[in-house]
Amino acid sequence: MNTTSRQRPRAILRVHFHPAERTEELYGQLLTVVDSISSRVEPLSADWSAYVDLTGALSYWGRDVEGLVAVLRLRLLALHGVQCSAGAGPTRSIAAMAADITPSGAATVVRDEPYEIAAFLRTKPASALPGIGPKTARALSRYGITSVGDIADTQLSTLQRILGTTAARLALERAHGIDERAVVPGAAPRSMSAGHRFARDELDSDRHQRAVLGLVQELGGRLRTSGEIAQALTLTVTYADRTQTSRNRRLAEPTAHTPTLTATTRELLTGLGLQRARVRTLTIRAERLQPAEHAVRQLTLDHAVDKALLIEAVQDRARQRYGRDVIKPARLARRPGMRNSR
Repeated sequence: MNTTSRQRPRAILRVHFHPAERTEELYGQLLTVVDSISSRVEPLSADWSAYVDLTGALSYWGRDVEGLVAVLRLRLLALHGVQCSAGAGPTRSIAAMAADITPSGAATVVRDEPYEIAAFLRTKPASALPGIGPKTARALSRYGITSVGDIADTQLSTLQRILGTTAARLALERAHGIDERAVVPGAAPRSMSAGHRFARDELDSDRHQRAVLGLVQELGGRLRTSGEIAQALTLTVTYADRTQTSRNRRLAEPTAHTPTLTATTRELLTGLGLQRARVRTLTIRAERLQPAEHAVRQLTLDHAVDKALLIEAVQDRARQRYGRDVIKPARLARRPGMRNSR
């Protein structure tokens, strides 16, 4: 295998945005800045990043990769006050790996030269290679394969016995710096969010749960009203010191139904472990929206599910006619002695 088979050197950038607060509008504005550098932009809204193909833009701007990335970082900071971290290389996988090791406000560039590609890749742990998850990395380590260099030095037939035919081929190619996947330009997928700011920094985990439940009720209703379904959910917690933590989960099936959204959001909240956290704001964002007619619902013999969906439709009509607070879950009803933080 060699990395010189391409006739034209490629320059792929993976950029991660690090704003103080995340909004759909801001993400679109940041993508506009990136688009002013190169029109070949592939948004990845789930983790506030994007792939950018800089190959054609280099000659247009008359700059090398480092110079063009510096221009992009300066524009993002000057126009929107947003720092970014960026990784660039001749392939998507190298760009992603470079971005993963780069702190906010910096950039890592791997030039399209065989020696530099090998020097960058070989010392990285096997788990750093895109497509090698923790389970696969453990399987490789049992055979003494712990680095990307080890993968590159292993015979394909050996890797196939460990990983299977397709996974072995991809791992070996990427370990040698070969990844022909193109950047696919596209508009940023739509998202929809709902947020709750507590009257004061909140320690009570029960109030966290109640706030999240209320947000899911609101978000599900808005999705169904707009005729859209979500493919993923992101829960963002803003703490008393204004730092943030986010968790994202892809839904098993795209949906706008509150029970499914609630179950997924509760898993995200539980995973954050907020028992002793002073929470200022909770935000839920429905990601990668698509028209509801694209929904594919698995067949079920559970009549309780059909009944719940029917009740949900009746509740939506009642809320549209009499207001969203006319019907709410029992847990959201204000209890004696409880402070309403909304």
